[in-house]
Amino acid sequence: MTNEFRFLSRPTRRGALALGAFAGISTLLPRHTLTAQEAAELGPPSHGLSIFGDLKYPADFKHFAYVNPQAPKGGEIALQVSSTAGNQNFTTFNTLNIYSQRGDGAAGMGLIFDSLMAGSSDEEDALYGLVARSVRRSADGQVYRFQLRPEARFHDGSPITAADVAFTLETLKSTKAYATYRLILQKVTGAVALSPQEVEIRFAPDRSRELPLIVAGLPIFSKAYYANRDFDSATLESPVGSGGYRVDRIEQGRSISFRRVADYWGKDLPVSVGQSNFDTVRYEYFRDREAAFQAFTAGVYTFRDEFTSVIWSTRYDFPAIREGRVKRDTAVDGRPSGTQGWFLNTRRPQFRDPRIREAIGLAFDFEWMNQNLMYGLYKRTTSFFENSPLKAVGKPGPEEMALLEPFRGKVPDEVFGEPHVPPVSDGSGQDRGLLRQAQQMLQQAGTKRGDDGILRLADGTRLTLEFLEFDGGLTKHVEAFGKNLRLLGIGFSIRQVDPSQYQRRVQEYDYDVVSARFVMSLTPGETLNTLFGSQAARTPSSRNLSGIADPSVDAMIAKVIAAKSKADITHAARALDRLLRAGRYWVPAWYAAEHKFAYWDMYTAPGPIPPLAGGASSTALATWWYDADKAKRIGK
Repeated sequence: MTNEFRFLSRPTRRGALALGAFAGISTLLPRHTLTAQEAAELGPPSHGLSIFGDLKYPADFKHFAYVNPQAPKGGEIALQVSSTAGNQNFTTFNTLNIYSQRGDGAAGMGLIFDSLMAGSSDEEDALYGLVARSVRRSADGQVYRFQLRPEARFHDGSPITAADVAFTLETLKSTKAYATYRLILQKVTGAVALSPQEVEIRFAPDRSRELPLIVAGLPIFSKAYYANRDFDSATLESPVGSGGYRVDRIEQGRSISFRRVADYWGKDLPVSVGQSNFDTVRYEYFRDREAAFQAFTAGVYTFRDEFTSVIWSTRYDFPAIREGRVKRDTAVDGRPSGTQGWFLNTRRPQFRDPRIREAIGLAFDFEWMNQNLMYGLYKRTTSFFENSPLKAVGKPGPEEMALLEPFRGKVPDEVFGEPHVPPVSDGSGQDRGLLRQAQQMLQQAGTKRGDDGILRLADGTRLTLEFLEFDGGLTKHVEAFGKNLRLLGIGFSIRQVDPSQYQRRVQEYDYDVVSARFVMSLTPGETLNTLFGSQAARTPSSRNLSGIADPSVDAMIAKVIAAKSKADITHAARALDRLLRAGRYWVPAWYAAEHKFAYWDMYTAPGPIPPLAGGASSTALATWWYDADKAKRIGK
């Protein structure tokens, strides 16, 4: 469960993969006719893309299996903004451009954009045609040609063309866009509009497997719209989109509503049937969690992802629950639970020694927190690929060992044995054995504790940790953590800043420790470089929060990217997991492999939430529908 931690990932549409950026883009508009040789080099047209070529749905599929194709349209769903996405925080917004680094982006803006292809929620890493009706690829995987649908339209009635796709890629590569875009898709070498309905994307030979899918999942911007506008400006003017919704009303910093486009050009496509059923989608912002919960109990918004264990365990006894007007439920989350914890900024000198980082981790008593603060609902996260087959367990097998052996003597010896697992405490909140172990590691790292009880580094500087926060949701957890840090002589403080300052400081790596969660893929690729790669560590606004800059990690990421089969991915990811865990770059937190959610009983679902769905609220938004009879019964 995502629980109290924040996301630092960009929004995607209908399950499309992670977003990125493009290098070396060119825009050539004249029509290009394939030569016989070029035609032979490209494979046959395909209605979809997948990492290993295995698509669940055939070319003539009518709709995804988990939707109701006869779902009625109408009504409203209202949601709380409850996570961050890139430059967006969940307490306010001041721009409708969520793809620029400027400002705090509004929730839901991904709803207004279409992409070349769209994903499903019951299949790993696959996309099907949306704006693009088909795609052809070269045998070497370096050239992809997307054939666009001539009926595809922006909301202003203008056609979506290959020139718009090329312009989008140019823009996302530029310094005007969020830095992650430039990092994640460096292996795109060109984008050429061959005709109004055909765009060619070229990739470097060593590109990752996921890169073509990332390209196909990008939003498409209108070139004409931005002809006289600055893309990087913070603005409350909605850009021209092409998706199933458009911006309807905004109250700056408080709420944003979207209205279904009744004549949406793509409403009858297989990837759209049975989806986008609400006439209105509304997002509500709140300054604190208690106000947000109280607003839900009063019906101010109608669907709530529950990320807070104390609320889930103790607060769902309000009148609407007892009367049956509000329902709550859980669903299995079959995705990797990923990386959830406190990331130590190794760019700061006090955190460069892994022994100091490990000692800090030993002061974290998960067992006490889980029982006393989280009602025993969670399990300890131990892996960067938690809750997935990519998690390293036991000693390396022969395939992993072959990948790791070249780094023997350059990485900790534990990499070649059992992977690091945080020790289990006695649950007292102050495990003396673990604190003694932490004290010994600090001494080995050259720290000294004076008569005043203050721990100092070898150069005499006091060892301190400042936890950077902006909403106070983890204060109790951090204070319990800090109590043990103080027992070790480590200076401890919590700095809570406003959301905009928080985001700026994170982008500039101006922090000691921050909390975050990254959702990982079952077939990871280039995105690993943005999380753990050395170049990302040096790039402002990247997602490499700990500043990991290790040649062995870079090399293993390259092995993951170059893997030719799912088995190869598994071995390389497990080897990478061992290297990262040996680095002690974070204090791993907790997870629960389920979605927790509640809603006012005015909706009908087509079935259970698919295990690979992005979340309960995103599934409800995409596939549920408003039920007027239910709404009448509960007075809504």
